[in-house]
Amino acid sequence: MEDRLVEVPATDGLGLGIGAPAGSGGRPIVVLRPAPRRHDELFDAAVRAELDQVFQIVDLPGIDPDADEALLDAVLPEVFAIVGQPSLPRERIARAARLRAVLNVEGNFLPNVDYRACFERGVHVLSAGPAFAQPVAEYALGLALDLARGISREDRAFRAGEEARVPYGRSRGVLLRGADVGLIGFGNLGRALHPLLAPFRPTIRVYDPWLPAAVLRDHGLLPASLGETVSRSQFLFVLAAATTENRHLLGAAELALAPPDARLVLVSRAPVVDYEALLERVAGGHLRAAVDVWPEEPLALDHPARALDGLVLSGHRAGGVPAAFREIGAMVRDDLLLLARGLPPVRMQPGARELIERYRNRPVTGQTD
Repeated sequence: MEDRLVEVPATDGLGLGIGAPAGSGGRPIVVLRPAPRRHDELFDAAVRAELDQVFQIVDLPGIDPDADEALLDAVLPEVFAIVGQPSLPRERIARAARLRAVLNVEGNFLPNVDYRACFERGVHVLSAGPAFAQPVAEYALGLALDLARGISREDRAFRAGEEARVPYGRSRGVLLRGADVGLIGFGNLGRALHPLLAPFRPTIRVYDPWLPAAVLRDHGLLPASLGETVSRSQFLFVLAAATTENRHLLGAAELALAPPDARLVLVSRAPVVDYEALLERVAGGHLRAAVDVWPEEPLALDHPARALDGLVLSGHRAGGVPAAFREIGAMVRDDLLLLARGLPPVRMQPGARELIERYRNRPVTGQTD
């Protein structure tokens, strides 16, 4: 590794960044607890070697939770950064006098961290969420094309020897090119999807109450109300995070506004949509939908959605590709190296104190919303 990667401001007499705690060999201490991600899933040998050269890594493998908690408590007073999202109540953060950052590699700002305490103490709270934006956006585009042309439906019919009797491609297929498209939310996912849609030259309306209209116009988008976005979109992408304000944002009344035979793609968070109302619209032939996230995961084997025509099914697979996990590892490495040099992180997404407690995300497990 070049020397510039390990040079840090010698402001504390240790040759470390400002306030960087000294571990073995004077290196800042970093706790690595990436569960539910695996260590080797995030960090290849080269990235891990870079981290080991600059930091003293304390690995918490997640095999014995009690042992992990005990080890975390033991190093807490000297820890420089925590990679992962262990429980961090106010009392624990108070003991971590030299903590500079919590780097969440799960992708959600979960409620097991006292974020106010972090902000009060100047601790950076970072998320790897942006690493999933591109893979989810590409998947969303694929689902939209499937809904437009019946690709997966035709595959099933062909395998069953029924392709000659399937009129879908002739009578109900539509083009994405030039279509009216609506985006519910224009955060990481929306900004990744937008350039993928550009070659199709659609008219894109966006509903995002957290953004000024000028921001959307700067991206060449049409700011719109929720009702207008739904009612004027042949393709509707649901990309919003789950918050305290948008549970069942798309309920029966809103879904009824969709044009006949509209296509809805849901790849963000399940609570944003009223699933009972959605499935009712699909069953009635008023709407086609592709769904990658569900109120309960895994979905029960006897759930009626599994047998519903007009619904493309996916089991929360949009973002989980190896490239995304490796990107998380690279983001963590880059921001840790910046922090060790007394510089602000730039790769991961910083938590905004005005918003972070309004998210309503769940861990990546089989829990229900």
